[in-house]
Amino acid sequence: MDRNIVYPGSIPMDTDILGLNRNAMVGIGALTAAVLGNNIVADGLACTPTLPASLTVNVGPGSITQLSAVDTSSYGSLSADMSDQIVKTGISLQSTSFTLALPATSGQSINYLIEAAFSELDTSPVVLPYVNAANPSLPYSGPSNSGTAQNTQRIQRVQLQLKPGAAAISGTQITPAVDTGWVGLYVVTVNYGQTAVTASSITISPGAPFLNFKLPSLRPGFSTMQVFSSSGNFVVPNGVSIARVRVLGGGAAAGYHSTMPGAGGGAGGEAFGIITGLSVGQPIAVTVGAGGTALTSPGVGNTGGTSSFGSYMSATGGTGGNGGTVAQFAMAGGVGGVGTGGQINRSGSYGSDSIVVACRGGDGGGPGNGRAASGPLSGLSAGGYGGGGGGGGTTTSGTLVGSPGGAGAPGIVVVEY
Repeated sequence: MDRNIVYPGSIPMDTDILGLNRNAMVGIGALTAAVLGNNIVADGLACTPTLPASLTVNVGPGSITQLSAVDTSSYGSLSADMSDQIVKTGISLQSTSFTLALPATSGQSINYLIEAAFSELDTSPVVLPYVNAANPSLPYSGPSNSGTAQNTQRIQRVQLQLKPGAAAISGTQITPAVDTGWVGLYVVTVNYGQTAVTASSITISPGAPFLNFKLPSLRPGFSTMQVFSSSGNFVVPNGVSIARVRVLGGGAAAGYHSTMPGAGGGAGGEAFGIITGLSVGQPIAVTVGAGGTALTSPGVGNTGGTSSFGSYMSATGGTGGNGGTVAQFAMAGGVGGVGTGGQINRSGSYGSDSIVVACRGGDGGGPGNGRAASGPLSGLSAGGYGGGGGGGGTTTSGTLVGSPGGAGAPGIVVVEY
C-alpha cells in the first residue's frame, strides 16, 4: 500500500491528506477483494417487519461491496482516476423503512422487490475559511472570499429502493425485474385486505449476494464428519459449500429353502463423491436403507433398502439370496445394489451360491457379510453396514431340511465437510 512522505519544515499540501485517504481506500479495497472477490457482496441489511406490526418493513444497517473506479471525478486537488478499478464498500449505519401499498382488488397480491446498489457522492457542504494573504488575521469565506460552500466529504453508502410489481390474482403475481446496476435483496408479498407484514411475507430474492458466513465460521478442508445410521436431514452449516459424501445401500437377507441350503444375500451398492454449490442452511433429506430382514419361512431373501443423500446420489440395496420350495441344482446368490450420482459408483458384490453337496449355504456379499452355515444351522446375519446375510445349511442325512438364513446389514450415509 502506498504511503506519502513528508519532511520537517516542508509546507503541508492538501494532496498529503487527500493522497493518504486515497491510498488507504485502495489498500482496503485490495484486502476486501482478496477476501470476498470482485463480485457484489451484501452483508447485514436484514429485512424485518415493524413492531408493532404494520404494512411497513425495515431494512437494517449493513454494507455492500462493488468493483468501481478509484474516483469517477476529481477528489479535491487529485485528478479523477477512471482507469483503475478497486472494490469499494458502501456502509449504512441506519435502518431504512418502506411502506407497502395493498392491491385494490379482492383476491389479488403484489410482489415488491427491495434492491440495493453501491452509492458514492460528495456531500456535507461547508463555507470554508481560506488564507487571506493581504490580511492573514482575517480569513476569506470560501475560495476568493466568494462565500461559496464546498463539499467536505465523499461518502460511500448502500442505496436501497422499493420496486412494486403489478397486482395479479394471488399465486400468479410476478416479481419485477432487478434494475441495471442494482441487485435484488428481498421480495415482500402483500395480499388484498392484509393488515400487516409478517416474517412469512418476506423472502430473500433469488441470487441475492448475501455474505453467508464470516471468517471464524470457515472450516479447514473436510474436518468434520456426520454419520447417518438412520434417516434424517443434513442442514448445511455456516461456512460450508462443499461436502464429501459416501452413500451405502442396505444388504439383502439370505434365501431360505425348505430342503436345500439357502443362498447369500447381495451387498448394497455404493456412491462416493464431492458435492459443490451447497447453500448455508440448506436442508438435505438423508435416507438410510434398512437391511433385508431374515426370513421365517422358505422364500427369496428380502431386499435391502435404498440409501440416498437428497437428489445428489443414491445406492440401492442388494437383492435377496434364492430360496423357496422348488428343488434346484443350487440356490443362486443375490445381486448387489447399484450406486448412482457419485464420482465413484460401485455395485455391491454378489451373495455366494449355496453348495448343495456340502449342505452349506452361500456367504453374503460385501464386507461385514454374514457367514453361511454348514449342516442344520442357521446362517449368520451381516455385521457393520451394507453386507448381505449368510445362507442356512441343511441336515446331512435322512430327510433334508433347510435352515433359515441371516439378515442383511443396514446401509449408511457419511457426510464430511
